[in-house]
Amino acid sequence: MDSELHRLHIFFLPFMAHGHMIPTIEMAKLFATRGIKATIVTTPLNLTIYSKHMERIKQSGLDINIQIVKFPSMEAGLPEGCENIDAIISSSGSNSRELVGKFSKALSMLREPLLRLLQEHRPDCLIADMFFPWATDVATECEIPRIVVEVISLLSMCASEAISRYEPHKKVSSDSEAFIVPDLPGEIKLTRHQLADNLKQEGDFTKLLREVRASQLKCFGNVVNSCYQLEKDYADYFRNVMGMKAWLVGPLSLYNKDVKDKTHRGKEASIDEDECFKWLDSKEPNSVIYVCFGSEAHFDSQQLMEIALGLEASEQNFIWVARKGKKEEQNGDNDWLPQGFEERMEGKGLIIRGWAPQVPILDHVSVGGFVTHCGWNSILEGICAGVPMVTRPVTHEQFLTEKLVTQVLQVGIGAGVKRWVDIGVAGDIVSRDDICKAVRQIMVGEEAEEMRRRTKVLQEMARAAVEEGGSSYTDLTSLIEELRLHRAAAREQ
Repeated sequence: MDSELHRLHIFFLPFMAHGHMIPTIEMAKLFATRGIKATIVTTPLNLTIYSKHMERIKQSGLDINIQIVKFPSMEAGLPEGCENIDAIISSSGSNSRELVGKFSKALSMLREPLLRLLQEHRPDCLIADMFFPWATDVATECEIPRIVVEVISLLSMCASEAISRYEPHKKVSSDSEAFIVPDLPGEIKLTRHQLADNLKQEGDFTKLLREVRASQLKCFGNVVNSCYQLEKDYADYFRNVMGMKAWLVGPLSLYNKDVKDKTHRGKEASIDEDECFKWLDSKEPNSVIYVCFGSEAHFDSQQLMEIALGLEASEQNFIWVARKGKKEEQNGDNDWLPQGFEERMEGKGLIIRGWAPQVPILDHVSVGGFVTHCGWNSILEGICAGVPMVTRPVTHEQFLTEKLVTQVLQVGIGAGVKRWVDIGVAGDIVSRDDICKAVRQIMVGEEAEEMRRRTKVLQEMARAAVEEGGSSYTDLTSLIEELRLHRAAAREQ
């Protein structure tokens, strides 16, 4: 380990959403295990998300600190308490797009506070989320390198680039007609319905992504939560075709070896953890399907009803992390489960209303499948647990990530959702019959067993990547060495 004088010091600036903050915390821990001093920049209300992590970090002896910057909610016209995307969705309902725009304005107002922090502490590098495109110029002003954190799949980034460049969606005659993404490995098939709005029309988010792309081309490189073995063709495309320097250091969740580290990733669990795992212990291996759609997808009563009836018809044991939509919460609507459902499912199904300890649940031997919204963290966690997946994407880049699971890796079955929607919007209804069919496909029969075997192979590849000598371990070593050489060269000038 370097002496205190020669140790690298890295600042981390995560985007304020659970799907971004959690992997950034894990990345900071990863660097700290290599003897690097890490400092995470966050805001007062987001500090609570880090509290459990910091308790564990202090016990481990890792050198990770927190720096607080005031979040300019009032200046940006945001309601009090809206310091992350989850709070925006909870408070906004159908007004989410307007508030997300104000949230983006607030993020840009963090530029000067961050600059002052960097000038005061003089770190050797800034690792900032992609949604802070101005961070590259801030780092340049402080004469340090900026690295972009990538917390989505490489396939998603490559497909978005190819679609923007070649516009294949403009060459089909209808929104439901399939097209192949040009110039991209794997013959990825999509429809216009499945594309995010920013890929189909010009808007504020399109302009933001253009700024993100420009900042990526100017920065020191990209650090990616993936491994080469999972996304080989897309890692090569990202580097060689898109011209992006990248270090693949994931899957980051695999660096959590301790059970408590796996359990306390994010919010407090909404269920007694001992009771949850006692219930799982009572089930046969590969007999439970885990159902969770992340922290942003909030379905209406009709979709929740169809999910419930689909799970019941599948005749599989299940754990379902169920969240109601904003409208149902405001109206106090409890009529989203079939009459007598919980009584009929007693012993067969476990409903968690809120937050669940996802990684240890997926790792449990009784869990044999995962119904997911295709958030990248969840997909990686499913692969690392060796469980096949039912994909039910909703928004963001999730329809692109679905193609990696179902078309490229072939470790999942689509539930049949057809249409991308913005955050806070309920979207298409997937029927009970489609849910039942997809769940049974990944849980029962020879097709399910073959899919499980493929997932187990990927699981072993991912685990090997993060061990000493693996591709992700080696990429991290290479990045650290490049940062040391960069600092040495800067000091000689």
